[in-house]
Amino acid sequence: FGLTVLTMAYAVGHISGGHFNPAVTLGLVCGGRFKFGLAVPYIISQVLGGIAAAACLYLIFKGTDVGGFASNGYGEHSPEHYGFTACAVTEVLLTAFFLIIIHGATDKRAPAGFAPIAIGLGLTLIHLISIPVTNTSVNPARSIAVALFAEPWALEQVWFFIVFPIIGGVLGGFIYRFLLESKN
Repeated sequence: FGLTVLTMAYAVGHISGGHFNPAVTLGLVCGGRFKFGLAVPYIISQVLGGIAAAACLYLIFKGTDVGGFASNGYGEHSPEHYGFTACAVTEVLLTAFFLIIIHGATDKRAPAGFAPIAIGLGLTLIHLISIPVTNTSVNPARSIAVALFAEPWALEQVWFFIVFPIIGGVLGGFIYRFLLESKN
């Protein structure tokens, strides 16, 4: 996921800002880096893009044993059976840190041209940390998309992977805006 974001940020970041994630879009709104009025069409596009990608993967893997289709889960559906609270804290904190990475890497004081590297590698680290916990969401569009093609439990739990990454994204945006961003 991290390498995909890195390459796509370079490929289309100059067109769309490289938004592939509703939690990021809302975190950028809260961080003062994106207009609220554009958030809804971006989020709709992100979810539809995720569904299109998941449909392609479904067609490729149809007939194989893909289990939960890499769906996110908590409790008995967590890869290592982490509970509700542990999974919620993981999704909130890691999404908040992801937004801090994005804000910092794209800050006017940061070296130009390197943001996709920091963002992609940051997302890679986030996945390495949280795959055993929740199968890593930090992206509601990704969670919604794969849940549509997975076993029924994934749709029953998908609300969790909409709510907690969005809370984390908003929190990260506010943290950067009010605590870390230069006021000069």
